[in-house]
Amino acid sequence: MVQFFIFDICLFHDKITGEFLMELQDFYTGRAFDAYTFFGAHPHAGGTRFAVWAPAARRVQVEGPFGTADLIQTRSAVWEADVPGAEPGMAYQYLVTGAKGWTVAHCDPYGFAMTLRPDGRSIIAEMPQGFTDEAWMAGRTKCFDRPMNIYEVHAGSWKRKPDGSWYSYAELAEQLPAYCRENGFTHIELMPLAEHPFDGSWGYQVTGFYASTSRYGTPADLVQFINACHRQGIGVILDFVPVHFAVDSYGLKEFDGTSLYEYPAAAVGQSEWGSCNFMHSRGEIRCFLQSCADYWLRVFHADGLRMDAVSRLIYWQGEPARGVNGSTLEFLKNMNQGLQQRHPTAVLIAEDSSNYPKVTAPVEYGGLGFDYKWDLGWMNDTLDYFRKSSGERRENLGKLTFSMLYAWNEHYILPFSHDENVHGKATIVQKMYGDYDGKFPQARALYLYMAVHPGKKLDFMGNEFAQLREWDESREQDWMILSYPNHDAFRHFRAALHQAYLDNEAFWAREYNPAAFRWADCDHGAQNVCAILREGHRNKVLAVFNFGTEAQPDYTLDLPAGRWTLLLDTDWQCWGGTTVREAQPATGIIDENTPFSVSMPPYSGKLYRLEEK
Repeated sequence: MVQFFIFDICLFHDKITGEFLMELQDFYTGRAFDAYTFFGAHPHAGGTRFAVWAPAARRVQVEGPFGTADLIQTRSAVWEADVPGAEPGMAYQYLVTGAKGWTVAHCDPYGFAMTLRPDGRSIIAEMPQGFTDEAWMAGRTKCFDRPMNIYEVHAGSWKRKPDGSWYSYAELAEQLPAYCRENGFTHIELMPLAEHPFDGSWGYQVTGFYASTSRYGTPADLVQFINACHRQGIGVILDFVPVHFAVDSYGLKEFDGTSLYEYPAAAVGQSEWGSCNFMHSRGEIRCFLQSCADYWLRVFHADGLRMDAVSRLIYWQGEPARGVNGSTLEFLKNMNQGLQQRHPTAVLIAEDSSNYPKVTAPVEYGGLGFDYKWDLGWMNDTLDYFRKSSGERRENLGKLTFSMLYAWNEHYILPFSHDENVHGKATIVQKMYGDYDGKFPQARALYLYMAVHPGKKLDFMGNEFAQLREWDESREQDWMILSYPNHDAFRHFRAALHQAYLDNEAFWAREYNPAAFRWADCDHGAQNVCAILREGHRNKVLAVFNFGTEAQPDYTLDLPAGRWTLLLDTDWQCWGGTTVREAQPATGIIDENTPFSVSMPPYSGKLYRLEEK
């Protein structure tokens, strides 16, 4: 064993940009967003520089094919060494002798790559490069006045190879972006890609926060995937987990023999999922997490982050009865504000089930600094309504209208996420009331209602072709059911609906303006009918619904005068319905003295556009 000594420097020199990065004082006080430029393994000509934060450790060594080397405690809390012969591609781990004298092998908290589970070592890796998406990045916006239709994907179970193995990031790049474009999705949201030891955690219990999981290839392969998405005009949103981490011994837990990253008290240190809660009151932990968020946005050109379990960052253990957790809330505000300043066109999305106000307001105006928030109330009420029989729906139209009482409080995304397709909940189409054949027309009407309701859209993979089996991360989606007419027709319906959404700016140009929405009718719940009018800058769209089993042959509405053209009928035969689609789009011209009248089959919806003058 050889010891390697280095000088006690205050700044780290970035060999790519030539700049000095990250002042350690900013790290200790929670102000740094670039901690990954200092900590971790940074290869250079002839070796690799290692740096790790472990204030209570008695000794720290790095072990790999290059041998075992001592790191030197240079600044009381930081251990560093420049190790000759340590090269990119080599696996390594830290041997940390903790405060109690025990030596435990840990992966690098700032490691850029890791070995495949169950091996828990880090891999020396160059900072990922190679993007060719300058035009995309220059034109990127937060989509407040653009369409946003998100396809949520678990990379390991969207599709599998014939032998059951995973597709790599590079192989997914050849299929997934084109599939999304073909089916009218604007963004892909990938469930967590940070390295995790247990497949069944879906990536939400992390050991390598800076390492894209090796299940699907290297960081360079992930660059290739995101590059391909941007070439196809598809944004990429990454799931980010800032609340808790996995308990595996080689991870962050008791990293230096003490509760360093986690709370020392089990009552607040352990989450409901059996993982460890981050102690966000420490400046070093804040920097670890906010730098990680910056890393995915800056280095991998992610177009946004969906932050998991935000209610746990607002309230103690996520329970409003326990009160607001001031330190975590302050961390969240500071992180979001810093990310907004550094990445002004990236989107920050909160998965938040609480009623905490101003989640999507800027921090400087008293908000939490997110751009969007999942509308889980809308999701629960809507699915509850569609589980009910036609008779029960007569008394429950309020399940659909209630969301419009608060729709303007936040910038909402309407989610049908993975959580609504697992654990005995049934998939979205399976949730529809009744038997197999009766589920499809209801689901077509449901998705038209979702499209016309204010808010961006998110749907989980498989729902676009009406998958009936609950999601299982260990196998691919049931693509073979596309050979069945109902499912193939449903996928074509969804693609056509998405195209109508993309083509008509009335759906999204004035998304969060109350003046651009009105109920054309919500007063006839006993007939299971309603209608929604949306107004853009150039045109208007109207969606008319019959959510019951009885046909409504003469449903009459008072609408603005003009030429109303039928864009889409969920009951067309081409999608499994009963109505013959006419060769020419049906139009109806109405004036102030002529009401709009339409015949509505059971379980159906129709989409109209008021043509531009």
